[in-house]
Order: sequence, then structure tokens, then C-alpha cells
Amino acid sequence: MRKPFLILLAAAALFTACNNSSDEKKADSMDSMDHSSMDHSTAAVPPVPEVPAGAKVFFANLKDGESVTSPLKVQMGVEGMNVDTANGNVKAGSGHHHIFIDGPDSLATGETVPKDSVHLHFGNAQTETELKLAPGKHTLTLQFADALHRSYGQKLSTKITVDVKK
Repeated sequence: MRKPFLILLAAAALFTACNNSSDEKKADSMDSMDHSSMDHSTAAVPPVPEVPAGAKVFFANLKDGESVTSPLKVQMGVEGMNVDTANGNVKAGSGHHHIFIDGPDSLATGETVPKDSVHLHFGNAQTETELKLAPGKHTLTLQFADALHRSYGQKLSTKITVDVKK
């Protein structure tokens, strides 16, 4: 009586193991598929659009060297370009703002803007924000980028220094 039970138990274990391994093989074969034959036309990344002549970004309400208090209202402006969302749909003559706090003067054209405490993103087409800054001198860089967060470079960047008073 014990022997048939053990055989039945062993058969059930073997059946379960075979079914699981075949599912894993299917998943592995899907992961290792040759994707080179797939249509990648929707995945093609367009080049960074050219910056129109005369286009520029600026802080609309702040001047270089100005003394301010925190929280600080910042109005971001752009001329010669349209402010649009960072929706992944790259369009010539459009983009969105980024502010770098105590960061670089600009990023190279085509470089993706990092997302961290130094590099603030305004991908919902915002043109103003409020910043909380510690007392002291801070640099603020306004950088315009395309819908994929790729920098338009120094052409669409400006940097100022503000002195935050207590």
C-alpha cells in the first residue's frame, strides 16, 4: 500500500516539475528572442531640433546678483520657442524648462537632463515655481530642453546668482 502511494507522489512531483520547467523555457525563449526583425520605427529617436535664431531663455522676475528671501518665486521665460510638455513628442521650436540649483552653466546639446535635487524638471509646461533655498549665495541656471529632456545646450541656457537673506 505504501509503495503505490510513493509512486503516485513521485509521478505528481515529476509532472509538476515538467510543467513548471516548460513554462520557464517559454518565458526564457521569449526573453531571448531575436528582436532585430521587429519593427523599431516607433522607437527611433529623432535628433534634437535646431534652436531658432534669436531664441533665448531668461528669468522674468530675477536679476543677476539680486538679494532675495526664501521661499523665492521664480518666473521662467523663453522667446522664439514654445513651452510644451515633456510628452516624448519632439517638435521643432518647442520644449520645457529646467532649473539647476548650484549646478552647471548648461548641459551640452543633446545631453539628457538628470532628475535630482540639483536639476529640477518642469515637464508639465510650467513657467513659474517657488524655490526654498538656504541663506547664502546660490546660482540658478535656466536650461531649456526638448520633449525627451535633451538639452538645447548653451544657446538656450542662462545663469544668475542670487543672495538669499535670512
